[in-house]
Amino acid sequence: MASAKESDNASDTPSSPKNLYKDPDDGRQRFLLELEFVQCLANPTYIHYLAQNRYFEDEAFIGYLKYLQYWQRPEYIKFIMYPHCLYFLELLQNANFRNAMAHPANKEVAHRQQFFFWKNYRNNRLKFILPKPPPEEAPAPAAPPPAAAQPQLPLPASNITMPTAPPAHASAPSPMPYGLPSGSAVVKNDMRNSGIDRRKRKHERS
Repeated sequence: MASAKESDNASDTPSSPKNLYKDPDDGRQRFLLELEFVQCLANPTYIHYLAQNRYFEDEAFIGYLKYLQYWQRPEYIKFIMYPHCLYFLELLQNANFRNAMAHPANKEVAHRQQFFFWKNYRNNRLKFILPKPPPEEAPAPAAPPPAAAQPQLPLPASNITMPTAPPAHASAPSPMPYGLPSGSAVVKNDMRNSGIDRRKRKHERS
């Protein structure tokens, strides 16, 4: 009898596998709810809402945030569509960050930094991912081409006519007396002969 009662009591204890909670849909609904809540943490405005409503003062809620860190494991992280939520989930483990997010100014700073990250993330990432092309070698300076002889322009036709000497006639006699041929009839004009003739004439008259 005692053994039968002990077996009944053992079956009613909470540690018994028969009394463990089992999700009716094998945890699908729980998975989706936790996934949705974790991804909501990617919004700084939602974190500000939780801080304003003093959710971060509840120790059970702080423990729930620690429990949600399993989403950082590789088998779960592939379902995350907004990876910023995991970054903010890590920051929410710090009490200083939880208290700071209660102020609207800090919420705006976080939202602005998140926008700048989205704006420049792709360009900054490509700088480290894409291989840098090797430096191009400076091309050797090309030899200057030989100077081509400039074609001489034809001179314009001039209308000025140069005077030309008339052709010399071969039959024209030379004016010089010593150029006369021998036996010429032209008498040489000798001053001494003329003086002698005058004296003869004067002597004959006397």
